[in-house]
Amino acid sequence: MARRKKPSRISRRDFLKAAAVSLAAPAGLAAANTASASQPNGPALSPDSGSRAPTIVPSRVLGRPAPSDTLALGCIGVGRQGQGDMQEAIYRGLETGARVVAVCDVDSHRVEDAQWLVDKIYAEEAGGKPSGCAAYRDFRELLARKDIDGVLIVTPDHWHAFVALAAAEARKDIYLEKPLTYSIAEGRKLVAAVRRSKIVLQTGSQQRSQEYFRLACELVRNQAIGTLFSMRVTLPPDQGAGDPRPQPVPRNLDYDFWLGPAALAPFCEDRTHPQRSYERPGWLQIEAYCRGMITGWGSHMNDIAQWGNGTDLSGPVEVEATGEFPDRGLFDVHQAFKAECVYANGVRLFQETGEPAGVRFEGDRGWIFASREELRASDPALLKVQVSAGGVRLYRSTNHMKDFLEAMRSRKDPAAPVEVGHRSNSVCIITHIAMKLRRRLKWDPAAEQFVGDEEANRWLDYPHRAPWTV
Repeated sequence: MARRKKPSRISRRDFLKAAAVSLAAPAGLAAANTASASQPNGPALSPDSGSRAPTIVPSRVLGRPAPSDTLALGCIGVGRQGQGDMQEAIYRGLETGARVVAVCDVDSHRVEDAQWLVDKIYAEEAGGKPSGCAAYRDFRELLARKDIDGVLIVTPDHWHAFVALAAAEARKDIYLEKPLTYSIAEGRKLVAAVRRSKIVLQTGSQQRSQEYFRLACELVRNQAIGTLFSMRVTLPPDQGAGDPRPQPVPRNLDYDFWLGPAALAPFCEDRTHPQRSYERPGWLQIEAYCRGMITGWGSHMNDIAQWGNGTDLSGPVEVEATGEFPDRGLFDVHQAFKAECVYANGVRLFQETGEPAGVRFEGDRGWIFASREELRASDPALLKVQVSAGGVRLYRSTNHMKDFLEAMRSRKDPAAPVEVGHRSNSVCIITHIAMKLRRRLKWDPAAEQFVGDEEANRWLDYPHRAPWTV
């Protein structure tokens, strides 16, 4: 299997240019958040900045808290998604009084790039004064710092639980990228740890902070489409093939640490992440580290389905699924799939591979479809229904990272707290289990167990390689 020719390693100048692509000016952001235009399918609601690259807001327009009141943040995992979340934390922190003071990654090139970028941004904001951002290869050293108030955890999925549990034990507030954990057993342990430590945890399900999705769910919860009877989730497909041929481990990568709780496996670049770019990493398509699009995008769209159905602290009671697992070399996650979940209230959730990615709510008086690009309905008038005085009002956030930082101060639950993140992820995981077993399963959302099915229940967790047990 021929490998693509890799470009030379990205320079820091090129990296900064790439990171700055599509950054909106402050005036443009304000317009996007307030503008409304007429469209054939109803009023246009501009997506909030939670779905975009960070918006650079000059410090001169911000009212900053006193330095002594600044929250200190550490970033654990600063690869493709981690760099984006880190920058969002930097810029939203300038608005709310938070500062990135440390970065960590098992790849020394990436941690050096992140440290350089943090120092560069803060130097520009402070008129050339360096920020002194610290760099670590071991997240435990970062968590041991008493001055750090919160952490962003943006590691491969199989690492989420262990790092987040360690952060909870250290009493650090947490922004944890979705999916919350790799397994349901891990998720339940994390919920308990967060509650025990009384910390704030925001799941990185940023669609909770986007207006299209919030309005769709609020309209559905207030029966703008009548009685809800079904929801249809579409998820994009994975593509390509992975080269499994072993390669020498790069000197900049602590590969054994990268594997962590997963089983030992030969190194190859397609198993981890590109060494010369920040392109999409191969681990996203390897089941030992990620379950594929069912959790990658499913944790976003099924989260919205749960929200609209009013079951975001529970889940379905039955699930059936089929999936295709073609030979793609190293990549072994599902391709096209179809699934059906049934809730105790009779609502059915249909999931399948398709475009555009989004959620369609269907009721006896019409339907509403929400995606990151649009909100439309069977009748445009449905999108203009006003919620009555005693109606359901859903949590409103206009920026997911800012919501997390504000929750760190208020000590209140953010837009996507740990239980919500766990339950939305559980829908994805039980769908994946049904996909693998290829039969209908009965699920007890209260006990978080399959009913009378020992084989299925064995899939609720996986063997963790020592010493990374949870």
